[in-house]
Amino acid sequence: MKLFTLAFGLLLSWQLSAQTGTIKGKVTHDGKPLGFTSVGLKGTSIGTNSDADGWFELKQVPFGTHEVRISFVGFSSFKKTVTVSAEKPVAVVNAELLELPASLDEVVVTGTRTARKRTESPVAVDVLSSRMFDITQSASLKDGLCFQPGLRVETNCQTCNYSQVRMNGLGGSYTQILINSRPIFSSLNGLYGLEQIPANMIDRVEIVRGGGSALYGSSAIAGTVNIITKDPEKNTYSVSMNHGLVGGKAADNQLNVDASVVSKNRRTGLTFFGTRRQRRELDTNGDGFSELPRLLNHSFGLSTFLKTTENAKLTFNLNSINEVRDGGDQLDRAPHERQQTEWRDSRILAADLNYDISFRDKKSNLAIYAGAQDTKRNHYTGVDGIDGYGKTKNQTFQAGFQYNRTTTVLGGKNIVTLGSEFQYDDVFDQIVAYDYLIDQTTRQWGLFAQSDWELAKNLTALVGFRANQHNYVDKWVVNPRASLLYKLGTKTKIRASYANGFRAPQAFDTDMHMAFANGGVSRISLDPNLRPEYSNSLSASVDYDNPTEYSIWGYTISAFRTRLDDTFVLEEIGTDANGNMQLGKINGSGSTVSGLSVEGRLNLNRMVEVDLGMTFQHSEYDAPVAWSADIPGSRKYLRTPNQYGYYTLTYTPTKAFNVSLSGVYTGPMLVPHFGGAPGVDGDVLFQSPSFVETNVKLAYSFKFKGTPHRLQLFGGVQNVFNQFQSDFDIGKFRDSNYIYGPSRPRTFYAGLKFGLY
Repeated sequence: MKLFTLAFGLLLSWQLSAQTGTIKGKVTHDGKPLGFTSVGLKGTSIGTNSDADGWFELKQVPFGTHEVRISFVGFSSFKKTVTVSAEKPVAVVNAELLELPASLDEVVVTGTRTARKRTESPVAVDVLSSRMFDITQSASLKDGLCFQPGLRVETNCQTCNYSQVRMNGLGGSYTQILINSRPIFSSLNGLYGLEQIPANMIDRVEIVRGGGSALYGSSAIAGTVNIITKDPEKNTYSVSMNHGLVGGKAADNQLNVDASVVSKNRRTGLTFFGTRRQRRELDTNGDGFSELPRLLNHSFGLSTFLKTTENAKLTFNLNSINEVRDGGDQLDRAPHERQQTEWRDSRILAADLNYDISFRDKKSNLAIYAGAQDTKRNHYTGVDGIDGYGKTKNQTFQAGFQYNRTTTVLGGKNIVTLGSEFQYDDVFDQIVAYDYLIDQTTRQWGLFAQSDWELAKNLTALVGFRANQHNYVDKWVVNPRASLLYKLGTKTKIRASYANGFRAPQAFDTDMHMAFANGGVSRISLDPNLRPEYSNSLSASVDYDNPTEYSIWGYTISAFRTRLDDTFVLEEIGTDANGNMQLGKINGSGSTVSGLSVEGRLNLNRMVEVDLGMTFQHSEYDAPVAWSADIPGSRKYLRTPNQYGYYTLTYTPTKAFNVSLSGVYTGPMLVPHFGGAPGVDGDVLFQSPSFVETNVKLAYSFKFKGTPHRLQLFGGVQNVFNQFQSDFDIGKFRDSNYIYGPSRPRTFYAGLKFGLY
């Protein structure tokens, strides 16, 4: 009987094996093997992983028709239907996976203060990659930020060209700028810092729109811009040079050097970058006064890490920026020997140290961090040789800790975050001749808590708060925040968020700038009774991405609304003893900003890539703001267009050659114009025209046989159609804040990049 049973089992096994076959093949990307991908058959438990060389084999596949599915993090999924039969027991499937755009599937940290895949984050996070800086030929952070939804970078001074990023219609001081997640980018550095940070320093920029105070403290009402610097990941180096000609007259030369080295055991590494940029001044209307100032910038930095154990990592970042910025007339003479000028000599040093440790249970980790920034600046602002020299000192410091614990609650993963941090900022800025002095020290202590809970497989909720004690506010301020992510299938993600925020009654970047107007200067002073400003922000978005074997396309629609109470506004309050205009920052009525952003993206087999976005918004005060004593006030936000957007288009017909088109649209806006310049008798509120700034770049790469080194030659034109302001004020009595539209006229450039990268 036992022999019969054994014989029957062997016969049955043979019959079953006779009814099965094999599916095998190879997985590649860009023609190269892609190892360790997940391979399986839909509706079955049959699956495997490809080996290091991309090969895979599925055995004992029942005869019939099956759908083979292949997936890998960062790549589009692959699907193919095959048939296994007695006539064809072995089916061959060779799969070429298409790499997803980095920003779709990469890990982000800004939305939740923890590492989450962007697609899994309950808080919407936009990512500006280093590739975007490259295809748009952005020399600095300032040039690249406008290629993101809801963001607009504007230039605010005809003489010194200070700039600010406006997010969802709110001014630059409503946005918290972080470097490696630390708020050591001070209010003072907000004046020129966007242009001082070179693009080759940046790995990516993570952007969270809407109130972020529940995570990062005061001044994140509009949102947060987190600059993530480059980390050492592999052994690379590159040297690049770019020569530009701005407006057909002014040379703009930049030299970048980058290098990275990582030990064989990957326990330590170092990245270094260096930049030298020199740009001549440019006078576009022939009056002898510059519209673009002269620049000389030297920047360098490094990032290094050391894994002290398998579970602990120490990271150190250092950045140094030295910049001389000089605008006005007769720039080869000393500042006080000219008719009108703004001269700035800035030296900035910033560093941060982070220690991260994961505990043995792999469910909790602790981060202890500290960062500091020191700025020293000599400057001059004057007309007709007045002794307008001044000095600035600014020190910023932050230290804190953050603890994360992952638990399971009612079957869902819950990441609990607890932490505390202290922020200190001291600013001393003085010009004796104008009786101008800002001597301000702010201290802020924060406690924060957050729960990031997967309520179900397709539903995630985040709730949290931050309690702040600010020395310019009488009581503790508690800011709650809540977000919800719902996954509708595998392609659609719906998010909704609420955040509460505040701004302390302190001096911000724009308050530290003195503009020329009415033949003298205008400066901003704070009302001694200035109260904090509070906000409530709502946002909702729908993300759809459809990856296929050879293409990826998707869109995002997001709506936002921010309500401000006790809004900070500027009104003309008279003149000082020297006849210079004074603007006062006071608490006005409330105000509301609301709008809609639409984004689209397309990737066709890595040959054609399209990215575009458009924002429509409406922003106004509850009551008119009297910015001028001579004309009626306006309820509308000034210098804020109701429509703005961007696009990029890249065509890569071969691996060696690509063409990139990009553009930025700025709609009409109301721009204040103070009288005093020739032909401008009184104050007016001017509606600017719309602008479309169009850029084109061509690049070709050479590979050297037998070596991994590459040489890239590139060139192009920025602002091809010369969409640039044509009605600047002339002469030394000009209103230097009367500036709008693109920050540069038509610019030709050419360059090269060589190295191992």
